[in-house]
Amino acid sequence: MEAAYLAQKAGYETLVLDRREDAPARSIADGSVTVDVAKDPEKAAKALGDCDAVIPALEEMDALESLEKIKKGFSGPYLFDMDAYRISSSKLRSNEIMGKFGVPMPKPWPECGYPVIVKPSSQSGSVGVSEVENDEQMKAALEKVSALHDEPVIQEFVHGKSLSVEAIGDGEKARAYITTQVVLDSGYDCKQVICEPGILGPEADKRFGECIRMTAEDMHLCGLMDMEAIGGDAGFKVLEIDARIPSQTPACILAGTGINLLKELYLALSGKGSDPVRRPGASSYEHFYIDGARMYTTGEKAFSHVDHPRIEKGLFGSDEMITDYAPGKSRWHATMITSGKDREDVFWKRKDAIARIMDECGIEEFIDGSPEVV
Repeated sequence: MEAAYLAQKAGYETLVLDRREDAPARSIADGSVTVDVAKDPEKAAKALGDCDAVIPALEEMDALESLEKIKKGFSGPYLFDMDAYRISSSKLRSNEIMGKFGVPMPKPWPECGYPVIVKPSSQSGSVGVSEVENDEQMKAALEKVSALHDEPVIQEFVHGKSLSVEAIGDGEKARAYITTQVVLDSGYDCKQVICEPGILGPEADKRFGECIRMTAEDMHLCGLMDMEAIGGDAGFKVLEIDARIPSQTPACILAGTGINLLKELYLALSGKGSDPVRRPGASSYEHFYIDGARMYTTGEKAFSHVDHPRIEKGLFGSDEMITDYAPGKSRWHATMITSGKDREDVFWKRKDAIARIMDECGIEEFIDGSPEVV
C-alpha cells in the first residue's frame, strides 16, 4: 500500500498486481490485476510490460524470484535490487558487512550478558523476536527461532528510541535521506512514525547517514534500503538493514519534508538524478483501530486488516487519513497523517484530531499501548 500511496502523491498512474482480491493497495490504485506472480509469471509479465517502472512491495522469495526472471521484458526500470535484498535478508551476512566499517551494533552474546534480544536471522519485523532475561527464557527463545527453521542472532538489549533512515543507490553511489523515529505498540510492532529535525543530535545524525551510505555502496545497492537502530542524543546502535521499500516511514517523510522517496528512487534508477530540498517541518504517521466505544493505537500488522481503504483529506482535522471509516460504522481502521512547523505543532494537531474522533464517534476510552521495556 505504501508504494501505491507514494506513487499517487508523485502524480504517477498506478497498477497493483496481487493474488488477493481484498489487498488494501488495490482500492487506492488506479487499476489492479489479480495474479499470483510466482504461479503465473506470464500473466504478470503481460500486465507489467508497458509500465514505466515496476517496484515489488512484498517479501515472498518465490514471487521476487519470478519477477527477477521476467524483468528484462519491462519497458522501464525495475526498482528493486535482488542481490542486496538477499544480503539484508540474513542478519548474519549484513552484520558482517556493517562490521567492516565500524558501524556501531549491539554487543553479541555471551559478551553482553542479560538482557538480550534473540531474533531469527532471516525474518523481518518482530517475527520470532524475544526479549530474554535468563537461561529459561533463552531456551524458549531459541526453540522459537528453531521452529522457523532459521539461525538465531543474539545481541544485547539496547534501550532508547527506535530509529530508521533510508538510502537510495544507483549501483555505485548512494545517498542517505531522513532520520525518523519509530514508536512501537505493546507487541513491538510499529504504531507511529515521527519525522522532525533533531531526532538525533547533529553529529550522531550525520554518522547514522554515513553508516547507511557506506553500507549501501559496499553492497553496490541499486535500489532502496533502510537501516534500523536504537539510540538517542548520545549515539545509536544499528539493529538491521532491509533492502526493499519500507512501509510507513516514507509517507511520514513526505508529509514532514516534501521528499517522496519513491520518486527519488525512480529518478535515480532511470538515470535522471535529483537534488531534493528538505522542507522545514515535522510530521506524524499513526495507526488507529476503533472498536465500538474504544479507540486503540495499533501496529502495522493490525492495520493491514483495513477493508478497501481510501485517502480522505482533512478528516477529523488531520492532514489526511488512509481509512475505511464511514459515518455510523462501529469498527474501522485509520492511518492518520499530521504535519506542522515543528513537533509541538504536530502534537496538538494530532491530539485535537483524536479528541474529534472520540467526540463525533461516541468513543469513551482511548487505549495507547506501549512495550513493557524500551
